[in-house]
Amino acid sequence: MMRYWLMKSEPSVVGIDDVLAMPKQTVDWWGVRNYQARNFMRDQMQVGDGVLFYHSSCPQPGIAGLAEVAKCAYPDRTQFDPQSPYFDPKSTPENPRWMNVDVRVVRKTRLFELGELRSCPELTNMRALQRGNRLSITPVDPAEWHFITGRLLK
Repeated sequence: MMRYWLMKSEPSVVGIDDVLAMPKQTVDWWGVRNYQARNFMRDQMQVGDGVLFYHSSCPQPGIAGLAEVAKCAYPDRTQFDPQSPYFDPKSTPENPRWMNVDVRVVRKTRLFELGELRSCPELTNMRALQRGNRLSITPVDPAEWHFITGRLLK
């Protein structure tokens, strides 16, 4: 069963244009250090799942494009690197704590800004838009996915 996700990335770290310039337009989604977001990647994401590529922590946050899960979860390399800000001394190659998936950009779109997302009654219950939500990865309801992609692909 295909699922849909909103995945946040800071464009100053890895933005949609950066991924478009990468081999196969694919990036390993490293650095997630929230157990619930990790569990979404580890336990639920499958190759082919739809992804809303969201730019966060920037002057104009919003959905910057459409992507898909290109590879199922595997250990995040940054947890083992003492030089990385994502290093986790409690994690070992035999027992990794943190996972990532590979994400392939399918299409860059116009920026569907946060304010515009919030103004759509069809998205009132969207998890990523809920007050207090801090997760970098959230599930997206199929109706929300179809509404958003319909707006982006006009």
